[in-house]
Amino acid sequence: MEELTSLPVTVETASDFLDRSPPVFRNDTCVFISQSGETADTLKALEYCKARNALCVGIVNAVGTSIPRLTDCGIYLNCGPEIGVASTKAYTSQIVAITLMALKMGEDSISSLPRRKSIIKALQQLPALIQKTLDLDSKIQQIAKEIKDSKSLLLMGRGYQFATCLEAALKIKELTYMHSEGVASGELKHGSLALIDEQMPIVFVATKDRFYDRVKSGMEQVIARKGRPILLCSEDDQSLPKELAKIPVPNTEDCLQPLVNIVPLQLLAYHVAVLRGHNVDQPRHLAKSVTVQ
Repeated sequence: MEELTSLPVTVETASDFLDRSPPVFRNDTCVFISQSGETADTLKALEYCKARNALCVGIVNAVGTSIPRLTDCGIYLNCGPEIGVASTKAYTSQIVAITLMALKMGEDSISSLPRRKSIIKALQQLPALIQKTLDLDSKIQQIAKEIKDSKSLLLMGRGYQFATCLEAALKIKELTYMHSEGVASGELKHGSLALIDEQMPIVFVATKDRFYDRVKSGMEQVIARKGRPILLCSEDDQSLPKELAKIPVPNTEDCLQPLVNIVPLQLLAYHVAVLRGHNVDQPRHLAKSVTVQ
């Protein structure tokens, strides 16, 4: 959104946003993202911003819930009812909705026209790319068998892929009850490197984009300390060590690559949970408002 609109954008966790009571002005636009439309902290943040006359936009899946009723305008994801606690389709649909919103907001810019056309073309190709990624299921099952007894798992990425790591870590925690952490690979030297040994499974999201060389540098640091990273990489990448486990995925535009990359990582969370004997449909201590109503 920043790239296509040249507007400053901040991403906030609703609970932390409320704790800080930050300044919000009437010429600000606040976007509220919620699968259920009933997320309590997000609703309170919405009330806070409405009281300060900001334009409030909702991105919600569940039709007719509180957030779309209270916002000034918004986007329904329309990705169908979500039954499982560990969401897949809402996350990917949210990325698509925000991308479409950014494309629309940036359409007055002539300089970004080639970039916008490239993103639109890539969006049209996404279903085929994700289907191709789903065909990697047997390879992912094999990796799941190798890490199922681990006590902890690190996921590392950079740029757009840091968010992918955070989402994958969340799914692994929710389904497998294994400690899992998403780490910005640029921060590897600031603490996380001390955790590296032969037993610690580490997933590097190393698909080709402008950050690829820096992610690869972090991977080499891990290998130098006897770590054996699992690489989620581009299918045409021949430069990576052949002895390492790889999940090769098709390449697309960098801002849409998370839609492809998250699929094998969510499948990994699923398969590890099944191998550990957990009920993937009802993770302990968790519930969604649309599930329990």
